[in-house]
Amino acid sequence: MASSHSSSPVPQGSSSDVFFKKEVDPTKHIRPVQSLPDVCPKEPTGDSNSLCVAPSLVTDQHRWTIYHSKVNLPAALNDPRLAKRESDFFTKTWGLDFVDTEVIPSFYLPQISKEHFTVYQQEISQREKIHERCKKICPPKDTFDRTLLHTHDKSRTDLEQVPKIFMKPDFALDDSLTFNSVLPWSHFNTAGGKGNRDAASSKLLQEKLSHYLDIVEVNIAHQISLRSEAFFHAMTSQHELQDYLKKTSQAVKMLRDKIAQIDKVMCEGSLHILRLALTRNNCVKVYNKLKLMATVHQTQPTVQVLLSTSEFVGALDLIATTQEVLQQELQGIHSFRHLGSQLCELEKLIDKMMIAEFSTYSHSDLNRPLEDDCQILEEERLVSLVFGLLKQRKLNFLEIYSEEMIITAKNIIKQCVINKVSQIEDIDTDVVLKLADQMRMLNFLQWFDLLKDIFSKFTIFLQRVKATLNIIHSVVLSVLDKNQRTRELEEISQQKNAAKDNSLDTEVAYLIHEGMFISDAFSESELTPIAIDTTSQRNASPNSEPCSSDSVSEPECTTDSSSSKEQTSSSVTPGAVDIMVNEDMKLTDLELGKLANNVQELLYSASDICHDRAVKFLMSRAKDGFLEKLNSTEFITLSRLMETFILETEQICGRKSMSLLGALQGQANKFVNRFHEERKTKLSLLLDNERWKQADVPAEFQDLVDSIADGKIALPEKKSWATEERKPAEVLIVEGQQYAVVGTVLLLIRIILEYCQCVDNIPSVTTDMLTRLSDLLKYFNSRSCQLVLGAGALQVVGLKTITTKNLALSSRCLQLIVHYIPVIRAHFEARLQPKQYSMLRHFDHITKDYHDHIAEISAKLVAIMDSLFDKLLSKYEVKAPVPSACFRNICKQMAKMHEAIFDLLPEEQTQMLFLRINASYKLHLKKQLSHLNVINDGGPQNGLVTADVAFYTGNLQALKGLKDLDLNMAEIWEQKR
Repeated sequence: MASSHSSSPVPQGSSSDVFFKKEVDPTKHIRPVQSLPDVCPKEPTGDSNSLCVAPSLVTDQHRWTIYHSKVNLPAALNDPRLAKRESDFFTKTWGLDFVDTEVIPSFYLPQISKEHFTVYQQEISQREKIHERCKKICPPKDTFDRTLLHTHDKSRTDLEQVPKIFMKPDFALDDSLTFNSVLPWSHFNTAGGKGNRDAASSKLLQEKLSHYLDIVEVNIAHQISLRSEAFFHAMTSQHELQDYLKKTSQAVKMLRDKIAQIDKVMCEGSLHILRLALTRNNCVKVYNKLKLMATVHQTQPTVQVLLSTSEFVGALDLIATTQEVLQQELQGIHSFRHLGSQLCELEKLIDKMMIAEFSTYSHSDLNRPLEDDCQILEEERLVSLVFGLLKQRKLNFLEIYSEEMIITAKNIIKQCVINKVSQIEDIDTDVVLKLADQMRMLNFLQWFDLLKDIFSKFTIFLQRVKATLNIIHSVVLSVLDKNQRTRELEEISQQKNAAKDNSLDTEVAYLIHEGMFISDAFSESELTPIAIDTTSQRNASPNSEPCSSDSVSEPECTTDSSSSKEQTSSSVTPGAVDIMVNEDMKLTDLELGKLANNVQELLYSASDICHDRAVKFLMSRAKDGFLEKLNSTEFITLSRLMETFILETEQICGRKSMSLLGALQGQANKFVNRFHEERKTKLSLLLDNERWKQADVPAEFQDLVDSIADGKIALPEKKSWATEERKPAEVLIVEGQQYAVVGTVLLLIRIILEYCQCVDNIPSVTTDMLTRLSDLLKYFNSRSCQLVLGAGALQVVGLKTITTKNLALSSRCLQLIVHYIPVIRAHFEARLQPKQYSMLRHFDHITKDYHDHIAEISAKLVAIMDSLFDKLLSKYEVKAPVPSACFRNICKQMAKMHEAIFDLLPEEQTQMLFLRINASYKLHLKKQLSHLNVINDGGPQNGLVTADVAFYTGNLQALKGLKDLDLNMAEIWEQKR
């Protein structure tokens, strides 16, 4: 017992404070190293330090060494310094399967900080102070003196005689090298007559070994004698310790009995109740888990049933809920290890099925008979598909619908052409194989009916597309609205939770029973009936399914995430279809807003597609110049049809498509060019054949002028029964004034009204028509000037001369056109944009040109009479008879002039013209009288001249309309100087 190195140090002092005595700090008392051999010394090496490695019971009884350490079995067996484990039966496989794992802090152990030791430090500080004071008063006694040191040196010298091989820790005679070193075979070899010598050697070896044994025994005995006092003191302390342990054991036994009685009376029943509650909760959890597993096991068959009825949204919701349950509540279940991947593959299959189903729906919806009154085909199916595609973020379904729209638009035109061609018997489809060539064989009315049919079908097609896209748009907006409301509710709930967390002060109970907080047991037992009531209320719906539809009546079946996902709200689409909007929509508000805009753009695209196909249809018909050959009535009819279609598509889709409008504008420009060239050519032919004689005015032209006076600038409808009873008039009456005109001007007025009516029928060509009409009026002015004033009619028509009647008639025609220029200007001004008013200056220029032309004609009439006066008055002689022949000729020519123009020109213009002619007459007469030196002296010559002038004056005033004309003949005489 005295040589045991694992025993505790021998206590010093009384038994009362043996357990509170602290170990001596070796750093505070430095003593010289004592080389005293231990009880079991190792092999001596000659070095004094090598003999002092092991502890000494006497010297080291108050110092802690590595031999006081206590280790458990795994720590000893897992010594990292061992190169190879021992092949012991119990330890050879120990630790082979150990895996380094991270030790997770226990949830049931409290966190220990320095504050927990504050009370202990306060209690022990007083004792520590007393202990330190005692150490200073009674220092430890030195147990070694010089005698012991001398004895130790002697023992070490004796031990040095023992060979080192016996001191090795791995000394074993079963080793052949060790055995041969200790017992050489030469001492036991008896061959060769050396037996006596070998026996002596063996005896010597035995004595030598005995001597070594004596040295070791002496040292052992010496060591025991040195420690005898400690051994006796240990024995005495052992008896005292046994008595103390016996008393302690009895006290512990009594305490345990009392604790057992207390446990049996006060705790066992309560703990048994808690165990039963925990057991019940565990059983409920196991039951719910098994029930949940049974429900999850039915997921795939349920999904198949939902897919058979095209319930894609329900199938996707079930898959999402099942995957969440697998990840959270059934994680690690071996039987479900492949279910997650199977559900992922099934989800991908559903994505493909939904895209294929939407493509089929689009084809069926857009290609059904257009005579069907139903606007939307299977609205519930469409809503379900759109929700499923949105849930899976398959936003390319709009592209599928767009492609289907293009194909349908092509098929509509193709089918309409086939139906129309099949109704025409004149077209042999066996000879003309291409459908486009067959279509070009239609006349205008047939082709116009075909175009009208195409436009009507396109209108129905756009109405269907709009109805379908409205449903898709409403679904997208409902999801967007639900996301926004959900986000607002989450923000409100987070604010409430934050306020609640700030007001609660949670207390944690650290009383642990079988690895679980007792407070948790109480809280679960209290929360279970509340959760059961909540879930039972959610199970009131008859069509709910287990787990995925909240049908499990226990709280463990539903998780926080799954229950949050299952919160839905009902919204109603325009088609009165109830929609359950899931919280699981993964699209952001930005994506949903962009998708809603794409839906609207798709409606615009549908309108553009119809217009593009209509443009291609028009261009295919216009290849042979068919549209350019249309007359004005046909083109106006076509233009009105196209404008009506453009307006209808704009009302349906909310935006005007420009392709068909551009094509119409292009054809309108071609039509305007052809229209103008035809009218200009017609006017040129009429002018080239005009003989400039007064023409009778048919009743229809008078009606035309009257309608203009009434403010209706358009060609009147033909009334054959009314025109037959009325005869043509000699003059054209315009607002009470009579206009003697030529036939060309009547037709020109009709042509002008055709221009104005074309502007009303085709407003897009207003500016072009204004330019063309200005050109036409300028052409009439210039060409009539060339023919009449320039005498071009002499060569073109073959007139002998240009008479004053021709000139007066030309002037009156020009005046009629000038009268209508303001009316034409106002008509065009009402149809122009304010920024286009600058084009009206063309009419101002034309009016000025016409007035200049009229003035030139008047000047020409005066010039004719002026040349006549110059010719006749140059031969005038003042002599009898009175009136002279000269004045008779002048009066005759004046009467002819009056007769020629009086019926053509208004009375005011006739008077102004004759005043100008009279002024010319007076000028020439005055010049001749001056030449003849005839003065106003009252002589015979003066009397003759006065008589001739009186004759001229009387004849001139006798003409119709010139009676009140002031001739002022006194101006013919020169003033007396």
